[in-house]
Amino acid sequence: MLRIKKEFSINSIKGFKQKVLHWAQQFETICWLDTNSYPENYKSYDAILAIDELTSIQTDTTNAFEKLKEYQTQTNDFIFGYLSYDLKNDTELLTSKNYDGLEFPDLFFFQPKKLIFFSENTVTFSYLNLVSDEILSDFNAIESFKKIPQKETTEVAIKLRIHKDEYRQKVEKMLEHIHRGDIYEANFCQEFYAENCKIDPLQVYEDLNAISEPPFATFFKINNQYLLSASPERYLKKIGNKIISQPIKGTAKRLISKIDDEKLAYDLAHDQKERAENIMIVDLVRNDLAKTAKKSTVIVEELCKVYTFKQVHQLISTITCELSENIDSVDVIKNTFPMGSMTGAPKVSAMKIIEALEETKRGLYSGTVGYFTPDKDFDFNVVIRSILYNAEKKYVSFSVGSAITAKSNPENEYEECLIKAKAMKYVLTKSQTE
Repeated sequence: MLRIKKEFSINSIKGFKQKVLHWAQQFETICWLDTNSYPENYKSYDAILAIDELTSIQTDTTNAFEKLKEYQTQTNDFIFGYLSYDLKNDTELLTSKNYDGLEFPDLFFFQPKKLIFFSENTVTFSYLNLVSDEILSDFNAIESFKKIPQKETTEVAIKLRIHKDEYRQKVEKMLEHIHRGDIYEANFCQEFYAENCKIDPLQVYEDLNAISEPPFATFFKINNQYLLSASPERYLKKIGNKIISQPIKGTAKRLISKIDDEKLAYDLAHDQKERAENIMIVDLVRNDLAKTAKKSTVIVEELCKVYTFKQVHQLISTITCELSENIDSVDVIKNTFPMGSMTGAPKVSAMKIIEALEETKRGLYSGTVGYFTPDKDFDFNVVIRSILYNAEKKYVSFSVGSAITAKSNPENEYEECLIKAKAMKYVLTKSQTE
């Protein structure tokens, strides 16, 4: 598929980023991916905007990966989209019967007519030939764009799907499974939600991004459904025949005092429970990658390294491998999905127990958003620290979770969830407390 490219040098890239996202709101389908200039080793672009779909695929979990493979092959172009957590039902004999207040499609990808790539102070417009004559007029429109007025909003009354006493009971049940040897670790999640409310998705995204400035921020829109994400975690990336996975396990809050904050980061790096959580998932990821890797190429490049973000410190490991020949990109994802950091070990047993104890269908939460290139490279995040919104149903949701291991204390796990929920809760309710 022929694309026409044109580069522009920008004096204020931060200002242009804000303008371009406001300008893009006129389109029904939007995927905005922003690294916030976070220094990470495997970054391809500072930010990408994909808009105005030419073609798309939307499906439930039945044969979802095969349908995606067929769509990608036929399109042979950039495609942007997401895989929901419930595609586990396409990779294993599993089900998803919990409550779903959001009703997002299980899988959605689209081929954008218009792409804008950001690299330092350069923006590259990459438009399909049929709209390439709009590049200059779009650039000028973005340059002169005035911030759109905030949409009408209503009060957001956040409720808990699982209350504290019930949370403790469910974690105790999960610990029973661990002590019996059914699993070693499982990621247990809970939903916070609000009904009959209106939010301004763009304003909420901008507020959330400003608080966190993560490397995998996402604004995703399909008609009346929105993902507003401040994810710090990469799921999987492919560059040529190299595959990179960077699971997060291990969290500590930030403190104002530099000395105290550095001590917390040091303590996190040496915390045996947090390291054990991370190492279990590293082993799971190594096993998943080995399914499509050349023999003896799976390498742990970083083990339990502390990465610092505006809200929290995190333990992140980096595992890489070389891909065997004649393996399709979609199959690499299928063989590792859902990501180990959001499931547990052993993965299938953990997913069954998760389904039984959680109250809500995860859907897009703990799934992944990203893109494939025409060369079948890809880059996908993990959908965490995210707000999901169905404007038609006036339903807002965000979920948080923590890894339960043999050494877990239910009270501490609950507190970790509240730390992770803090930014999402704040941006949804701040106008009510100001």
